[in-house]
Amino acid sequence: MENPLLEHRLNINRRRFLSRMGMGIGSVALGSLLMPDLFKGMKGEGAGLVPGIPDFAPKAKRVIYLFQNGAPSQLESFDYKPKLVDWFGQELPDSVRGGQRLTGMTANQSSFPLVGSFAEFKQYGESGAWVSELFPYTSKIVDDLCFVRSMHTEAINHDPALTFFQTGAQQGNRPSMGAWLSYGLGSENKNLPAFTVLLSRGIGNGQGVYSKLWTNGFLDSVHQGVQFSSGEDPVLYLRDPKGMSREERRAMLDNLADMNQLAYDRFGDPEITAKVKQYEMAYRMQTAVPEILDLSKEPDSVIKLYGPDCLVPGTYAANCLMARKLSESGVRFVQLYHQGWDQHDNLPYEIRHQAKDTDQASAALVTDLKQRGLLDETLVIWGGEFGRTNYSQGKLTKDNYGRDHHPRCFTIWMAGGGVKPGLVYGETDELGYNVAKDPVHIHDFQATVLHLLGLDHEKLVFKHLGRRFRLTDVHGHVVKDLIA
Repeated sequence: MENPLLEHRLNINRRRFLSRMGMGIGSVALGSLLMPDLFKGMKGEGAGLVPGIPDFAPKAKRVIYLFQNGAPSQLESFDYKPKLVDWFGQELPDSVRGGQRLTGMTANQSSFPLVGSFAEFKQYGESGAWVSELFPYTSKIVDDLCFVRSMHTEAINHDPALTFFQTGAQQGNRPSMGAWLSYGLGSENKNLPAFTVLLSRGIGNGQGVYSKLWTNGFLDSVHQGVQFSSGEDPVLYLRDPKGMSREERRAMLDNLADMNQLAYDRFGDPEITAKVKQYEMAYRMQTAVPEILDLSKEPDSVIKLYGPDCLVPGTYAANCLMARKLSESGVRFVQLYHQGWDQHDNLPYEIRHQAKDTDQASAALVTDLKQRGLLDETLVIWGGEFGRTNYSQGKLTKDNYGRDHHPRCFTIWMAGGGVKPGLVYGETDELGYNVAKDPVHIHDFQATVLHLLGLDHEKLVFKHLGRRFRLTDVHGHVVKDLIA
């Protein structure tokens, strides 16, 4: 007699599913032909959702997220505020600030002198989007981009703000966005993980990034992001141990799987099968990863497009090219983190270098995807965890100033994947301190990203510790004006 408790805890497998639902082999074959992804992934626990099938027709199949860690200043990039130039050195009016919270770094300042951007702005494309001179390559593709200038968040410090963007909560131990997509949609390539992470760093103050940002949280560990490094081994512990052949490695994994199956039969812990899947994934990645990392087959035109730094492992440009190759190969969510945008002082010097490191490669990624016919099905996102203040932190001069953290308003851009191209959405006030029109909260952004991938953010849930969790918690709405 079957143990009801054990039966409840076991993950239902295909054989049990088919036998209980009475589906014949012919029906399965027909289903696999009509819907190749039918048995990929598992989502919506408790919500009646079909494994691996979107809730509705998706506009995007995958995501490349270019996260600019440290928070780039919107006032030196994509949110032009000429009045700040005219008001140089004048005090931020109390009526604008409205008693809003400041960080400990500027809360005790005796004054808050306004400062406009040192960089010049111009309008580009049919959309007339304003772009700083620091981003000449981005200015050429504005009609492919959707700028959102009205983002806002509650988090005012880096770690909670970054965690909020990636996991939907300011505290840790929640699944990241990539893990949710892996859980909801599964992988497109059985030889590669659904979620990968690439890191790079510029010259500025680099806020740390940690594995909790690509964690699986309470989801099965198979959904955790796999970090690629710039060293000789892009994925640690992937190679066969010295003295072990591939045949011996295969035999070892088979024996390990048998022992794990015995443990699973006894304890019914789904994490045991997740570990087996990870071992098998690592074995298959031994062949797939080196091929993807090989840039020798990339034509000179592609190298020229991304710039010479794309041939230097670990650079932002190299990671952008790698992101295209991983996404093209079927990785569902590719996450890039580029550190160095935290410019509390010396902003004019540091942001110029940060922009130079990232501008060409970011624009090249969008162009490359478009040339390959992949942009329509790939959502590209560029942005940081919050914005920067319109007043100077510390001493202000014509040639040097800094900006503090500012969660009240900031800018991101998106491209492809079903967002409207050539759109500038939302407005900030004339001093760039508050959202003036069409606010977009972090949870709204997350709900919209899931919607573009065919997922209802209110149905993508997981029951943990007696509560149903989701990426957007109990908030968020889809910003339909951003969707093509």
